[in-house]
Amino acid sequence: MTRRRLLGLIAAPLLAVVCGLVLATRHISAEAAPFVTSRANELPTMHVGLVLGCARLTPDGRLNLFFERRIAAAAELFRAGRVQYLLLSGDNSRADYDEPSDMRRALIEAGVPPARLLLDRAGFRTLDSVVRAKEVFGLSKVIVVSQHFHNERAVYLARASGLNAFGFDAQDVGGREGTWMEVREAFSRLCAILDVRVLHTRPRFLGPREVVPA
Repeated sequence: MTRRRLLGLIAAPLLAVVCGLVLATRHISAEAAPFVTSRANELPTMHVGLVLGCARLTPDGRLNLFFERRIAAAAELFRAGRVQYLLLSGDNSRADYDEPSDMRRALIEAGVPPARLLLDRAGFRTLDSVVRAKEVFGLSKVIVVSQHFHNERAVYLARASGLNAFGFDAQDVGGREGTWMEVREAFSRLCAILDVRVLHTRPRFLGPREVVPA
């Protein structure tokens, strides 16, 4: 096999992947654009806001800006009266790692009453969080809180699951962390389309129904 032919065999699948990533990114942005905003006064009033979890600390022990800014946005949404409750959905798959509880403590420090905070400890993926909001917590509409890039995918997944979903954008994070998340997001969007259109993926865990106060 010649070197040129070998390079062609390698380049063709790589080009296909790159095209898939670009198309997936554009498709999800276009689908979610009408429903995502950084201005609370542009959102409808809903009973519950869904705050998507992430680690409180970075691997080197610094405060995670994604976490800090999501908490600030969730508190702002609550204070603006757009939601009455906040459903905190994240990963608690290990005893020493508990995103929902970390979010709860931070929101209480931000002035949100503890009684207005609900925990979903099985939000292992964004898809799990939005489907569980519907099927476990019985929600039909929700405002999702995360950074803009994440909100677009979450709203896409939520609406594909039958939720009347909107997104409230937390402040973005720049620098190396922001760039890495953008790269990772491109692959996550391709997976999201496959989950919805091809694989019909279900959450890892559902469990019994949870009651959201009226």
